[in-house]
Amino acid sequence: MKRKLTKVASSVLLTAMLGGLIAPANAANWLMLQGTEPEGSAPRAKVWGFIQPEYSKTDGTKLKAGPWAGQDAVFNMMRPDLKSNEGFNTLRARLGVRGTGMPLDSNVNYFLLAEFGNNGITRGDGGSAKVTDASVTLNHLKDIARVRVGTFKTPGSEEGLQAIHVFDYINFTNGANGLLLERFFKYDGSGTFVNPNAGPNTASDSGQVNSPTGPVGAFRDTGIQLFNSFNVAGWDASYAWMIGNGNGITRGDNDGNTETYAYISAEKVYAGKGPRRQGLKLFAWNQSGKRNLTLEKGNSSSADDTDGVFDRKRSGFGVTFIKDKFRAAFEHIKADGMIFNGTDGGAVAGSLSNLPGAAAPKFTTNGDVNGDGQLSASFNMEPTGEADSTYLHVGYAITPKLEIDYRYDTYNRMTNVAAKERTFTTNTLGVQYFFNKKSRLIVNYEQREAEAPNLAADHNANKILDSMDDRLSAQILIIF
Repeated sequence: MKRKLTKVASSVLLTAMLGGLIAPANAANWLMLQGTEPEGSAPRAKVWGFIQPEYSKTDGTKLKAGPWAGQDAVFNMMRPDLKSNEGFNTLRARLGVRGTGMPLDSNVNYFLLAEFGNNGITRGDGGSAKVTDASVTLNHLKDIARVRVGTFKTPGSEEGLQAIHVFDYINFTNGANGLLLERFFKYDGSGTFVNPNAGPNTASDSGQVNSPTGPVGAFRDTGIQLFNSFNVAGWDASYAWMIGNGNGITRGDNDGNTETYAYISAEKVYAGKGPRRQGLKLFAWNQSGKRNLTLEKGNSSSADDTDGVFDRKRSGFGVTFIKDKFRAAFEHIKADGMIFNGTDGGAVAGSLSNLPGAAAPKFTTNGDVNGDGQLSASFNMEPTGEADSTYLHVGYAITPKLEIDYRYDTYNRMTNVAAKERTFTTNTLGVQYFFNKKSRLIVNYEQREAEAPNLAADHNANKILDSMDDRLSAQILIIF
C-alpha cells in the first residue's frame, strides 16, 4: 500500500516521457574521449577533477525475519560505512592530469586519476586514497589501431564505461552494482561459525568474516587495449579488444589467468561533440575470465575447505539516444559465474546473530554445525551462479537548466537455482538542476522492491526482502 503512489507517479512520468522518445546525455565515444587527446591542440598537462558530496536517507527499517531479525538491514544503510540509514558523505573526490608528450611526441597520450572520496575504492582496504587510472596511449598507427596500456576503464557496459561526472543518476542500477562492480573475496562466505567466547569478527574457517580483499573493481582493470574509431557511411564505428589481469585496481595479477574484453559500437552523430554530443548509439560487449575462490564447509576447521578456479563471464548490448531535449537508453546484461550474493540474512557483514549458545539451531551448512555458537553475517559468492539485468532510462530537458529523468531497472540474481533466485526492481525518479555547464544538483527518489519469486510469500526470505526501504538521495557535482 505504501508504494502505490510512487508506482502511479512512475507510470505517469514514464508514459509522458516515452511519448517524446527520450535518453541519457551520454551518447558519446568513451573509448576516444578517455583514451586519446585532441590532435595538435592538447596541452602537455591538463589538471582536472570533480567532487560529489551527497545526502542519502532511508526509513532505517530493521530486518523482519531470520537469525538477524531486529538488526540493521544492509540494504537500508548508507554507503560505504553501513553504520547509519541517513547522513552526508563525500562520495567521490577525484583529481587527475592528462595530456600529450608535446613537443616531444604528440602521438603519446597519458591519463592519470586518483580517488580521495569515501567509497568502495578507498574503503576497500584501509581508507586511503587510491590511483584509479594510470595509462599511456600510443597513436603512432592511428589509421589501424591505437594502443592503450596501464590501468583504466574496461570496454563494456555503457553504465560503467561512461564518465561518472555526466552520469544522470546518483546510484548505479542493481545490475551494474551486483554484476559489474566486482568485489574480490578469498572465500565463498559459507563458513560463518562463531565461537561466542572468541568475540565478534571471528567467523569463517580463516578466523575472519568473509570480507572483500581489496577495493571494488570500479569497472577497471590493468592490461593492454587495442582500439580505434572510424567513419563508416556516416556512422562513428568503434571497436576495442583488451587483455587484462582480471584483478581490479591497485594490485597486479594474482593467479596467472587473463581477462579478455571485446567491444563494438556504432553511433549516428546528430550534433555537438564531447561527452554530451547528440546521437544514436548501438553497442555490444563481452568479457571473460577466471577467478580463484576457496569453498568453505561451514564449520570451524579449514581442513575441509577446497580451492577452485571458476569461470566469470559477462556480456551485454544496448542503445543510447540524445537529440535536442530528449534522452533515452536501454541495456541488457547477462552474467555466468562468480555472482555476488549479498550477505547472510540481509544483515551487515560481521553482525552476530540473535541465536547464541544452546538456542542456536544445529545448522548443517552456512553456520554453526554444533549448535553451540552464533552466526556471523558474511558476504557470499556463488561461483557457478547465473544472473541477468535490464534497465530503461528516459529523460527530458524542460529548460537548459532543468531536466527530469526516469529509470526502471530489474536484476534477477541466481536464476539457475530456484530457491536462491532473487529479483530486485527499482523505479527511480530524478531531477537535475544545472547551475552551469560544470556544476549541477541531482535529486533521486528510488522506489525499491525485492522478492524471492519461487518461495512462498510468508517464507523468511520474502519477509527479509520486505524490509527494503525506498531511498531519497541528493548530490551536488562540481567539475573543475
